Amino acid sequence: MTPRPTPRTDQPPAPRLSYLVYRLERRIRAPLDEALTRYAVTTAAYMALSELRMRDGVSSAELARIAFVTPQAMNLVVRDLEQRGLIRRDPHPDGGRVLCVRLTREGVSALRHCDRVLDRIEETMLAEFDDTTRETLVENLTMCAWALHPDTPAG
Repeated sequence: MTPRPTPRTDQPPAPRLSYLVYRLERRIRAPLDEALTRYAVTTAAYMALSELRMRDGVSSAELARIAFVTPQAMNLVVRDLEQRGLIRRDPHPDGGRVLCVRLTREGVSALRHCDRVLDRIEETMLAEFDDTTRETLVENLTMCAWALHPDTPAG
């Protein structure tokens, strides 16, 4: 039996969704990294501060899981933020060696400055989207992230 020829099209294949997400992340990350240097905050530190705004009092290990970095990498970020007075670590209410990471007033202020940087990037990126489409995009991306890592709190 002769193998069937594969159909040919003049159209190149559409890019894979994961490739598009990666490319978008890189296009956000470059200007974000550059702009955050004005506030002496790395993108990893900004993400940690942002998580603490949503989930105040988590441990460094929990922050590492949420941010998809190693505990060692997050410990470096947390140590730097603590030395700069942007966070504090308090004993866990249940005792033990676990420390709860919390934003300080200075951390909230730094986070607001950094948020403005990301607000500008997102406004440019989403300029052609209406509010409903923006909300749908957030919901869908949250569902995608949760599907791949259901034990991590969603957005």
